[in-house]
Amino acid sequence: MENIKGLIFDYGGTIDSFGHHWSHIIEEGYHAAGIELELPVFRDAYVYAERALARERIILPVDNFLTLMLKKVRIELQWLVDNGHLPASVMTDGSCDTIARYCYDYAARSVNAARPVLARLADRYPMVLVSNFYGNVEEVLRDFDIRRYFRGIIESAVVGVRKPDPRIFMLGVVALGLEPQQVMVVGDSLRKDILPARSIGCATAWIKGRGWTADEDAATDPALIAGLEILPEMLQA
Repeated sequence: MENIKGLIFDYGGTIDSFGHHWSHIIEEGYHAAGIELELPVFRDAYVYAERALARERIILPVDNFLTLMLKKVRIELQWLVDNGHLPASVMTDGSCDTIARYCYDYAARSVNAARPVLARLADRYPMVLVSNFYGNVEEVLRDFDIRRYFRGIIESAVVGVRKPDPRIFMLGVVALGLEPQQVMVVGDSLRKDILPARSIGCATAWIKGRGWTADEDAATDPALIAGLEILPEMLQA
């Protein structure tokens, strides 16, 4: 690890949800709002909203994570109403606010746990963030008070390249002013973070939580680590 001179962090899933895919957290938010759905139905709504956010400029650069979740959940709920899975009253009974607040508070807990680790690492290494996000990750980081730890932000909606395309990680390497072999990439997705980063020569650390598929849950890799909290000591080894 003595060759590592800089770090690239993923954001969503890695820093803001203890390694878990965000679908699981949002589904928990539905339960908190008293909404019970069959898993395939929930996942159809989740995918529909994700595609809508990718297709249209719904999320604005000034939106923090709570505003993002309010917009995303409202799209999900409207799809569920339109397709007969929920009554129209769900759009006005406070469910959207409950789900979005649940997700925001969950993210805040995860970021709060990650903050001292990021602070320690930022004292020793230049760090950049490489994320598939909606164009507002700068505001999300500022709202959660962790923007100051990253020298640069490479965001898919801004640069026009999305993971798992390894070019987005090379943009992060260039932003650090280092060679790939001098950089460690930390992420929560084997397919989107670890494998493409490794393909360009970066070292990798995989924060594995609950994935989107059973195959993801069953996967393993030598890059697997127990959590962000072990990174400072691991990099000193």
